[in-house]
Amino acid sequence: MHIVVDVGGTKTRVAGAENFESFGAPSIFESSQDYTQGVAHIVAAARKLAGGEKIDGIALGAPGVISKDKRRLLRVPNLPGWDGGEICADLEKALNAPALLENDAAFVALGEATVGAGKGASIVAYITISTGVNGARVVDGVIDRSAQGFEMGEQILGLEPTSPTFELIASGVMVEQRFGKPPHELGADHPVWDELAGITAIAVHNTIAFWSPDRVVVGGSMMNEIGISLERVRGHLFALPRKNPSLPPVVRGTLGDVGGLWGALAALKGAEAGPE
Repeated sequence: MHIVVDVGGTKTRVAGAENFESFGAPSIFESSQDYTQGVAHIVAAARKLAGGEKIDGIALGAPGVISKDKRRLLRVPNLPGWDGGEICADLEKALNAPALLENDAAFVALGEATVGAGKGASIVAYITISTGVNGARVVDGVIDRSAQGFEMGEQILGLEPTSPTFELIASGVMVEQRFGKPPHELGADHPVWDELAGITAIAVHNTIAFWSPDRVVVGGSMMNEIGISLERVRGHLFALPRKNPSLPPVVRGTLGDVGGLWGALAALKGAEAGPE
């Protein structure tokens, strides 16, 4: 039995997998702001899913910056109580199984690249616009190497040093702060959605320029029916000047809320296979 975990800014999902091809129905609960309590909830869910069966490995995606050795949480903006958490060591001690840690957006990217909308493309760029904004690059079914992880939401969109980042403009948290209500309550015809489609197009343009992907996959709750229209993003993108005359396909993610679990499962499969 393997355990896959996706810790989001609002919800945590834990699922059990008997093999590397699928996982069972996930246990879903509110993400705790308290680190110790949050880990306890994950451990309890994992034990219940395992049903007394030995746990062979755990893979967890977390919404923040992780240590270079991928063992510890450095900064988790939407769950600040988790900052500095020794998550791998704590899970290994509680569940007596090796643990893998990755940024949650990187795991979703891996899921989309291997079984979702990016399947079949060698180089996949994934962008998520949700509670926060981030993404990752996946090359030949493996999350690309990086010195300090990917922080796509940190790109500055403006000419001044004080210009806001992509995340500060387009994330669900910032849109809710701006309008005083959750994004889904704004209605599909609210003018902010086209404004954000234009901004997202600029971020997609930058991603294509930097990462040169075969396919761009865009997902996250801000891309729902009441939200940023991918069709409008494409329209704004095609209107932007660029050196390369062709653009890779820009498609919607297909894995929804379980993309991170699929990516975690793919990571466990890769870890068991070892280097080629």
